[in-house]
Amino acid sequence: MEDLIKLDDVLAAREIIAGRVHRTPVTRATYLGERAGVRLYFKLELFQKTGSFKPRGVLNKLHHLSPSDKQKGVITLSAGNHAQALAWAARQENIRATVVMPATSLRSKVEAARGYGSEVVLAQGDLLAACLQIQKERDLTLVHPFDDLHIIAGQGTVGLEILEDVPEVDAVIVGVGGGGLISGIATTIKAKKPAVKIIGVEPEGASAMTQSLRRGEPVRLDRTNTIADGLAAPFAGQHTLAHVQAYVDEMVIVSDQEIVEAMGLILERCKVVAEPAAASTLAALLSGKTNLSQDATVVCVLSGGNVDRERLKTLL
Repeated sequence: MEDLIKLDDVLAAREIIAGRVHRTPVTRATYLGERAGVRLYFKLELFQKTGSFKPRGVLNKLHHLSPSDKQKGVITLSAGNHAQALAWAARQENIRATVVMPATSLRSKVEAARGYGSEVVLAQGDLLAACLQIQKERDLTLVHPFDDLHIIAGQGTVGLEILEDVPEVDAVIVGVGGGGLISGIATTIKAKKPAVKIIGVEPEGASAMTQSLRRGEPVRLDRTNTIADGLAAPFAGQHTLAHVQAYVDEMVIVSDQEIVEAMGLILERCKVVAEPAAASTLAALLSGKTNLSQDATVVCVLSGGNVDRERLKTLL
């Protein structure tokens, strides 16, 4: 059995990152909730530093690095949000950072990572292989985007805030890329309120976690194809799969069209711009694929808002 984080790990992470990240708000989405037959709230992680939940885990991870690991410099692989978070956090800690991103990454995410002072390497093909090659050549310290217990514990602080702001919550819906966010949230909420249902969401074109659950081991996808780049991790991690197996009640698959529709509704009704990965949670709720009771109190995590204007024009 892979190691699982405990509630104490999340509480410790909250102390470590306190005052360095935003305590993001929760807002009621009355109209959208009525459409789905539930009392709906959005956890607005798109208002977090760097535009997504990612700095929570990164700050916790960097805190636990040894002085020698920090001295070497850090490296990661990411489609964008983790890259930005590591670049930003490394600058706070005066650590050199290198981020390996797909050549197809959104220009705004590449420019943001560079703007925070990180070296960006754009790679074709296998991102992990490219990252590990550079790590070996330069003797850098890997900060994994999701399959790391310190990263998972940091993301779990989102769950603490949800329970404090919506104590009557019946279900929490979370987008799943590599699974770090849902692993942390599910661990935290199940430790404090085991009856709360945790639902994960993946796009049709990137369902690594769902396939891994079926196989009982991490699955690597040959390719991913989805507008939700934040959910396009081509593999599930050993640690994240173990947490999802232990604590997540249900996984839902949504189409890109359902995600686009949800993005538009969030923009129109809540006046916030959610990136596709974030809007997937509302897409799952409105799809009717979740097994939720009428009038349940539901929190959808809007995990990030990093989508550039050109992309918005083509999607909406």
